[in-house]
Amino acid sequence: MNKFNAAAFLALALALDGNAQAANISRKAQLGRQLFFDTNLSTPPGQACATCHDAGLFFRDPDQDVPTSEGASPELKGSRNTPTALYTAFIPKFHFDKAEGLYVGGQFLDGRAATLKEQAKGPFLNPLEMDNPDKATVVGKVKQAEYAPLFLKVYGRRAFDNTGKAYDRIAEAIAAFERTRVFAPFTSKYDYYLAGKTQFTEQERRGRQVFEAGDKGNCAACHPDRPGADGTPPLFTDHTYDNIGIPKNPDNPFYALPKDLNPEGSAFVDKGLGGFVKKPAEDGKFKVQTLRNIAKTPPYMHNGYFKTLRGVVDFYNTRDIKPACPDPLTPEAQALAQGCWPAPEMPRNVNHDELGALNLTEQEVDDLVAFLQTLTDGYQP
Repeated sequence: MNKFNAAAFLALALALDGNAQAANISRKAQLGRQLFFDTNLSTPPGQACATCHDAGLFFRDPDQDVPTSEGASPELKGSRNTPTALYTAFIPKFHFDKAEGLYVGGQFLDGRAATLKEQAKGPFLNPLEMDNPDKATVVGKVKQAEYAPLFLKVYGRRAFDNTGKAYDRIAEAIAAFERTRVFAPFTSKYDYYLAGKTQFTEQERRGRQVFEAGDKGNCAACHPDRPGADGTPPLFTDHTYDNIGIPKNPDNPFYALPKDLNPEGSAFVDKGLGGFVKKPAEDGKFKVQTLRNIAKTPPYMHNGYFKTLRGVVDFYNTRDIKPACPDPLTPEAQALAQGCWPAPEMPRNVNHDELGALNLTEQEVDDLVAFLQTLTDGYQP
């Protein structure tokens, strides 16, 4: 079983303060850290980037009882599960790979922000997140912050003169912080295993075999688990997009929002990548997420449908084998108890080639889950 030192992980996350030499990060990243944790940058005040990306919880949303995140106004909820911010600096810029015929990279689950910097601009102005009315409001709050002198040191004494440029600089600094080692520790048991500093249990070893085998889990096809040719640690994602047939989540609070925020009500369907690129052939596809820290970052999938990691693996294994649940709004626990799966939220474009009928035994499912637990950062060999 993995030995996770949560206190050490949190200490590392919070240690990046004003001493650049001790923290080994740039002054710009120090500024980004201040911005990331500043709860005054929302309207009303109270929400920071760190509110939905908790540094002590693998930069995921701390509230696991709700599948999507609260905004600055608690009665407002987003439509999607907040993914971890860990390892996002390695995601390539959003682009279409002509050779593969696939969209690759980009931030957010639908790739709508091409880069980490562009992603950092989004939540400040999103009415379901930090809900600021405009860029000037955000810049004005930073200008009045206690770290404003640091902002001027980084960007010059006239850094606030142009609102558009100042807003870009705010996002640039946050992105600089997200590129520091605290967001990419590479300290899982798997990393120590690759370095020859620890060994797998027999179950973990079997789980890795299931993970890699083309006639078993075949997980490595989309979640590569081997180091790069230059020794770069594996990121457990190929940064592409896929529709894996996730059902609608009956617990999604977005369905109950007022019509001005969700005019479709419970009939809302998240088109994912297709909604961004405006191509029906991409509807229902969401970014392949990293599996690093997957055991510590529930709920799972774009709408938080799955609360358990084993439920996810069971779904990948039996989606096309079990019958359809009579009620398309059947939650995970009931679906598992009834031996069925609800219909996909977006039925077209579902990937039936690589998952859905893996024919794994119950033991192999357990072994695979055991292997996935070795991807948790903070392991103490």
